[in-house]
Amino acid sequence: MRSRKKVKGIGGVFFKSKDPEALKKWYSEQLGFFSHEFGAVFETRESDNPEQKSYTIWSLFKQNTQYFEPSEKEFMINYIVEDIEELVEMLKENGVAILDEIENTEYGKFVHIIDPENNKIELWEPPVGGAFEGMYEGRTIK
Repeated sequence: MRSRKKVKGIGGVFFKSKDPEALKKWYSEQLGFFSHEFGAVFETRESDNPEQKSYTIWSLFKQNTQYFEPSEKEFMINYIVEDIEELVEMLKENGVAILDEIENTEYGKFVHIIDPENNKIELWEPPVGGAFEGMYEGRTIK
């Protein structure tokens, strides 16, 4: 295996809410979050390549969501990774529970794993070429 970073950053913070729309509105009014249908997008720059933008999504889910299952936790973290296929193979070799197949979408590649304390983790390899730049330009928190 090549010597690469496994995790490059936090791609998202997701948590359950009794009333996602009301809580999203509170964060907007009180803390200045610019929200859209998925939540809020924080825009940063990669330290190794300052010309490259990076994004972290803050998103609320309904209290009864099944998206976090099999975890019973109120939150889920999304980590930005490099070469998700290679990382998944390494995780399998190390006995880590892989919950699904790698999904390839316009937003990038995703897969879910579970840690030893039953926290569901989403791994995300963003698309090459900064697909988010056009999607959320002017609608991010910088």
